[in-house]
Amino acid sequence: MRPTISIVVAIFNRKDELFELLNSLTFQTDKEFEVIIVDDGSLIDLNPTIQNFDEILDVKYFRKDNSGPGLSRNYGAKRAQNDWLLFVDSDVIVEKDYIGNIKKDIETIPCDAFGGADKAHKGFNLMQKAISYSMTSVFTTGGIRGSKKAVSRFQPRSFNMGVNKEVFEKVGGFSEMRIGEDPDLSMTLWEKGFTTAFFDDIAVFHKRRVDLGKFSKQVYQFGCARPILNQRHPNYVKISFAFPTLFMLGYILGFIEYFVLGRGIILAFYGLYTFLVLFHAMIVTKNISIAGMAVISTYIQMFSYGYGFLKSWVLLNIFRMKPEDAFPKHFHIK
Repeated sequence: MRPTISIVVAIFNRKDELFELLNSLTFQTDKEFEVIIVDDGSLIDLNPTIQNFDEILDVKYFRKDNSGPGLSRNYGAKRAQNDWLLFVDSDVIVEKDYIGNIKKDIETIPCDAFGGADKAHKGFNLMQKAISYSMTSVFTTGGIRGSKKAVSRFQPRSFNMGVNKEVFEKVGGFSEMRIGEDPDLSMTLWEKGFTTAFFDDIAVFHKRRVDLGKFSKQVYQFGCARPILNQRHPNYVKISFAFPTLFMLGYILGFIEYFVLGRGIILAFYGLYTFLVLFHAMIVTKNISIAGMAVISTYIQMFSYGYGFLKSWVLLNIFRMKPEDAFPKHFHIK
């Protein structure tokens, strides 16, 4: 019997993005799937948008009080009818063979959970493409997200993540974390003896943020979440998690060296890094304007993530604060 799939989408406002996601699902070559929309206390009415697809898709709509994306996905998972739960963010667009490829991969690649990459759509604006580059580049924290190599310990992310429903229920689903809840689930799966896999043919078009200020705030929150995750899952801590913080501190040290000692050795390395990012971004995006913006978004990503990581690490490890006290907005407090 072929795998059966329930797509679960937790959403807060963002009705335009939801329309684009549902519209892309109508073009699937494999149309055997259900869509469960969980409205996480939106301030606008999403029902008119969803009603446009009532006769085209098997879509179910639920509205609940705001609790964050993880617990909203759990809410949708309990109402899913199929064997596999497929979590996607509301700001993604999928290609027409997305569902078909997922079913094929499930049948041929043994795993309990899986994930795929994200990429920029040709219709995205220049800033979206620049941010997409930064979030997937080998020169930043993105790394493996855009890679096609096989990964034995791939951490699926909730913008493109599938989990066997029975396994999902056994581990208790997503935790109370509002930010970082997806790597938290991946590492919980590993700790319980379950396996994850990277499917290289199910990449989604991910819009992400279109404003550098919002992007900075988002990756700052990601940085804050990482030491919390390290504390919850000490067996999966990597030194590379601290790279953005070291990058930020090195940059500051470079300016101190320049103005105090009159030397620019450290800043020369950052100049080389900037050139490599610009050159690589030009090759990847084939657009000099996007490449220039990618340099800016890359530095914003590294600095914002690095500062968030440093702040969180100090509060948790030096001041010994509980994560819930240090970052109450990162958790759903009942």
